[in-house]
Amino acid sequence: MSVAPYPDWIRPPVGGYTAEDLDRLQDLPPHTELLDGSLIFASPQTKFHVRTKRLLERALEQAVPDGWEVWPEMTVTIDRRNRPEPDLLVVNASSDTGHLQTTFDAEHVLLAVEVVSEESRDRDREVKPRKYARAGIPHFWRVECDEGRPIVYTFEIDPATGLYGPTGIHHKQLRLTRPFPLDVDLL
Repeated sequence: MSVAPYPDWIRPPVGGYTAEDLDRLQDLPPHTELLDGSLIFASPQTKFHVRTKRLLERALEQAVPDGWEVWPEMTVTIDRRNRPEPDLLVVNASSDTGHLQTTFDAEHVLLAVEVVSEESRDRDREVKPRKYARAGIPHFWRVECDEGRPIVYTFEIDPATGLYGPTGIHHKQLRLTRPFPLDVDLL
């Protein structure tokens, strides 16, 4: 019995991969991200993760103003070496480049949402928010699990520092006026 050779992408090039490489590499696992030139693979999602993402996606779909769209699991091109995949994005509808589009440029993103998983905790709490803020994405939400219920931490870029400042911690109700009016029961 012969064993199939490893795919070529298992050995990164000198200097790491680029954002464009994600669309060219053959047989990458679904939802592969690029952070600092390294490929990041998604672990299986929990029921909490899927249920929370669906809840927020439906709420965002109903709340976004005209000219904006909600996208689950699409990547954001931040720079040449970073193309993360937030759980949800709110993007300018004018950023649509057609049915083969696989990423949005950060300049078109209004909101990035990450539902924290065990394996992505440090990336979702520390790495990705820094990168999203540096790329100028105005709003960021981090969603944590508390005994099966979502807690939504909301952030907005502080124009003085260029970093995210907290705007709220939402346990039972996600009620916001920015980036647009939204009222979601989290229980």
